[in-house]
Amino acid sequence: MDKGLDIDGRRTLLGCHAVLGTLAAREASAEGGARATLGQALRLVAAAHRQPDRAAGERALNWAQASDRHVLVLGEPAYPALLAAIPAPPLVLFVEGSLDLLATPQIAIVGSRKASAGGLRLAQEMAAALAQVGLTVTSGMALGIDAAAHRAALATTGKTLAVLGCGIDRVYPARHRELAGEIRRRGALVSEFALGAPPARHHFPRRNRIIAGLAHGTLVIEAAARSGSLSTALHAAEQGREVFAVPGSVLNPQAAGCHALIKQGAKLTECVEDVLEELPMAGLAGPATLPVTGNQPLSAAHDRNARRVLAACGWEPVTIETLAERSALTVSELSSILLALELDGLVECRANGTYLRAR
Repeated sequence: MDKGLDIDGRRTLLGCHAVLGTLAAREASAEGGARATLGQALRLVAAAHRQPDRAAGERALNWAQASDRHVLVLGEPAYPALLAAIPAPPLVLFVEGSLDLLATPQIAIVGSRKASAGGLRLAQEMAAALAQVGLTVTSGMALGIDAAAHRAALATTGKTLAVLGCGIDRVYPARHRELAGEIRRRGALVSEFALGAPPARHHFPRRNRIIAGLAHGTLVIEAAARSGSLSTALHAAEQGREVFAVPGSVLNPQAAGCHALIKQGAKLTECVEDVLEELPMAGLAGPATLPVTGNQPLSAAHDRNARRVLAACGWEPVTIETLAERSALTVSELSSILLALELDGLVECRANGTYLRAR
């Protein structure tokens, strides 16, 4: 689209975009979320141009009057080049926050909404370290790994992008309203959906292609076999971008998706260096190591027995009774040691009362 498009032309374009989004949503719902054929897509575009929702276009233009709000049209200089290169890039992008971040080198970090404490900690460490070497952390502001990655980037450099599965004037999930506000102030929110669009289920695969399309690579930390994070990784692979996956225990269902990605060619990732050596960008701050967290020295009273408990604990969930058998310690002794290890970030206690090593 021409950067010189006049206000009336832009209003019509945004109105067409709103109608096209509505029609595409209806089509996706009717076909169970299946991708439209080229002929179907052309019919949708034609219908949108015949009946543009000019009121929606007017609302979008009014929304963009604030200095930190932007509406980008495919083909404009400010439209991110990496995203423009993917198959079927978004015609329109709504951006709130720092527009400059869209042009920075990005790493997508995604994963389970039901992440373990260890997975959340790893996401925080990886995101912080990658942000510190100059990468913008891009994710979907979902519960679990996404939110942990955003927060870690905000806590270090503030360079983070959240791609939404709803209109940019809405927050989903609602409990992330404060996080969305912080990203808006210090990073940027991005959406291709018209203002007011709800967080419909079929929006998220479309959102995932944008997350992958903005980044040079996608890192997956904890993903079940049918996780939505695998959609982002699949889009990244189809777009010719790097895919990284963190392995886990074969007994952990939240690692099954990562193991499947590794079998399909994703890079097995254990540290930040595994990510950096595959990315093509120059000018980053250089090699990084994970911040040392969760490895504080134990108190002298617990030190020797704590090592026995850690060895007995392993990387799969076990009951305190099993730990008692393996360590030859009483349940009372184990309770105090496990509490110390949990406070040190070395052991994770699951909701069902089982324990496993966190790092």
